[in-house]
This record gives sequence, C-alpha cells and structure tokens, in this order.
Amino acid sequence: MPRDRSPTRIQKRNRATIIEAALDVFSQHGFRGATVDQIATAAGLSKPNLLYYFPSKEAIFTELLSELLDTWLAPLREIDPRGEPLDEILAYVTRKLQMSQDMPRESRLFANEIVQGAPRMIDALSTDLRALVDETETIFADWMDAGRIARVHPRHLLFSIWSLTQHYADFEVQVQALMTPEDPFAEAGAFLDTLYRRMLTPTPSPAILGDA
Repeated sequence: MPRDRSPTRIQKRNRATIIEAALDVFSQHGFRGATVDQIATAAGLSKPNLLYYFPSKEAIFTELLSELLDTWLAPLREIDPRGEPLDEILAYVTRKLQMSQDMPRESRLFANEIVQGAPRMIDALSTDLRALVDETETIFADWMDAGRIARVHPRHLLFSIWSLTQHYADFEVQVQALMTPEDPFAEAGAFLDTLYRRMLTPTPSPAILGDA
C-alpha cells in the first residue's frame, strides 16, 4: 500500500481484517502451508485487493510476528524485581496461562515458526528475547542468592513455565480430546500454582530449624 499519505479509515480496517484472517490461516497451516489465496478468502477480499495492502505472504507474516513478539514478551517485562519473588513468578505463570486461553492462535503461530527454525524471527530471538531473558535470569538469581526462593536453574524455570502454559494452546486439540467434558483451564491454574509454589518455596536451613 502506498506510504506517502496516512491510511484512510477503510484502509486501516482492511489491513486489520487481513491480519486477523492471516492469523487464522497461519496458525492452522504454518507459513509454508498458507497461501495468499487462503488469506484473501478468509478476509473476504480479492487477491489483488489484498496485495494492494501487503505485497506478499512474507510481508503479512512479518507484520504478524512483529506484533506477536511484543505481545508475547509483555508478561515477562511485568516481573518486578522489587516485588515479592514467589508472587511475581506465580503472577507471571497466571498471565501466561491466561494468554494460552485467550490467544491460542497466536501461540500456535509462534510455535509453528519456532518448529520451522524461526527463519523470520531468529534475529529477534537472538536480540530482544535474549536480552529480556538475560535480565530476568539476573532477577531470579538475585532472589535465589538472597534466599527468597529456592535455587533452581533460572532459564530452565522459564522454559518450564512456557512449556506448561503454552501446551494448552499449542496442543489444544489433544487437550480437549483428553479433558472433555471438563474445562481444561478450570483446574490448570491451581495445579500450576501448587507446582511452582512447592518448587520455589525456600527450605529453612538446619540452623533455623534448630532454633525453632
């Protein structure tokens, strides 16, 4: 779409419609399996009309990923190093689980890109995400050094949170098949709270126990 003037209201609406349709198509088929024709059909637009706004499938996918990465990193940025450590980590788990419930398509889109080797977002993973994980690792390590949470590997702690929360979105069909008629999210939050609370609550030292 020409960039020499601000887009009109209709143009903004059509771009948003294309992105929403592309999210459905890409999350179902991945980048390789999706086609411009599929996206145009899902958006209710002709292919030439779609290509007026985005010159290629790659351009649509790149914009989607850019928006998605910002959304995906937001809960991690909310961890407050000045907060109560266990509360901060459990709140992060809750936010990630809620995202899996509210944004399953986005989660699958991200997972599909990673499974394919992340060719369109490896730079962001190596820079933005890496820097944020480095920062979070420092926060966790400081809490562990102060004895405020149990000592575990900080990065594996993050990996486990991602795995245990995003599983509900990325493997939604399997989860639904195994849990129906029960709501998969009904007890998930309580289970993860118990799991991480037991894992991360520091064990009193022998000296403290002896003084009790």
